[in-house]
Amino acid sequence: MMQFSLAGLVFNLVAFFAATIVIVFVHEFGHFIVGRWCGVKIETFSVGFGREIFGFNDKYGTRWKFSWLPLGGYVKFLGDANAASMPSVTSDPTPGSLQAASVGRRAAIVAAGPIANFLLAVVIFAAAYSIVGTPINEPRADEVPVDGAAYAAGIVPGDYVRAIDGTPIHSFVDIQRAMIMQGDTPIRMSVERNKQMLDVNIVPKVIETVDNLGHKNRVSLIGLKHDFSKDPVGFERLSPIAAVGKGVQETVFIVKTTLRYVGKLFAGREKSDQLHGPIGVAQMAGEQASQGPWSFITFIALISVSIGLVNLFPIPMLDGGHLVFYLIEAVFGKPVGPVAQEWSFRIGLSAMVLLMLFATNNDLSPYVNKVFGW
Repeated sequence: MMQFSLAGLVFNLVAFFAATIVIVFVHEFGHFIVGRWCGVKIETFSVGFGREIFGFNDKYGTRWKFSWLPLGGYVKFLGDANAASMPSVTSDPTPGSLQAASVGRRAAIVAAGPIANFLLAVVIFAAAYSIVGTPINEPRADEVPVDGAAYAAGIVPGDYVRAIDGTPIHSFVDIQRAMIMQGDTPIRMSVERNKQMLDVNIVPKVIETVDNLGHKNRVSLIGLKHDFSKDPVGFERLSPIAAVGKGVQETVFIVKTTLRYVGKLFAGREKSDQLHGPIGVAQMAGEQASQGPWSFITFIALISVSIGLVNLFPIPMLDGGHLVFYLIEAVFGKPVGPVAQEWSFRIGLSAMVLLMLFATNNDLSPYVNKVFGW
C-alpha cells in the first residue's frame, strides 16, 4: 500500500537529486575532458539548468556552475548557440570552437558523455563485486509448483539449471535475471538431473504485479522456487580483474534488457506503462537509499547506464542526434544545413517533452487511481 508522508517525500527528493547530480556530472565531464583533449574551448560546465546558485572560473576560462534545477546539465563549447550544442549560424567557425574541430573529434566529444556513464556503471559494479561480493546460491529447483510452466515442461525438484538459451547459469539469481523482459517468448533450458543433461522448452507465463509504489509491472514466471536457507552463508568476493569483467557484463546486460524492452514496445508486444519519469525515478531512488548505501550506489549505476543509452538514441538534441548529423557530414562531405538542424532540434525537443509528459502520467496514475478509486 502506498503511504504519503512529507518526510518520505523529502527523503526521495534528496536521494533523487543526489543520484542525478552524480550521473549528470560524470556525463558532462566525459564531454568536457575529451573536448579539452581535442583543443576545443569550453565556456561553461553546468550541473543543472536555470539560474546559477554558485560557481567559479578555472584557469582556462571555463565557468563551472551549479544551477537551481538539477534535472540535467550541459557543457557549452565555443561556437555553440545553446546548451544543446546546436551550432551558431551567425558566426564562422573560429579556432578553438567545436565547429572548427574535425568530424572525428566532434563525434568523439559527443560520444564521450554516454561512454562516461557506462564507465561509471562498470566502476560501481566492479567495486560492489570486489568489496561486498555476491550472495552464494545454487541454480537448484527446490520446488516446482504444479501450475507452473516448468512443471508442464517436466522439471522436477532437485534439478539444476545450467543454461538458458545457451547462456550459462551459475546461480538461482541468474535464472531470475534471465526472465527479465522475457515476456512469453519460449526459452530453451539445459537442466542437470542425476548428473545427466537434458534440454527442455518452456513457455513463461506473464503476470501483472503491483509494486509497493503502486506501479504495475509485467513479470515472466517459469514456476521455479529456491530455498535460499540451504545455500552457504556469505558472499563471494571477486578479484579486481574478475570484478571489472563482471561489471562489464552487468552493464551490457542492462543495455540489452533495455533495448529488448524498447524493441518489444515498438512491436506492440510490451506495454508502455512501465516507462517512468522523474517522479517514478525519485520514488525508486528513495526506496533504494532506504535499503542501504550499496543498494543506492548500484541504483546510480543502473540509472547511469540508462541515461547513457538513451542519450545515444538518434533523436535530435540528444547525443545520438548529433552523431547522426556528424555521420551525414562524414558521408556527404558537408554539414547538415542550419535550417534542417534547427527544425530537427525543435522536433526532437517536442518528442522529448511529450515522452516526459507520458512517463510522468505513468508515475502519477497510481496516486490518481487511489484518490478517485479507479
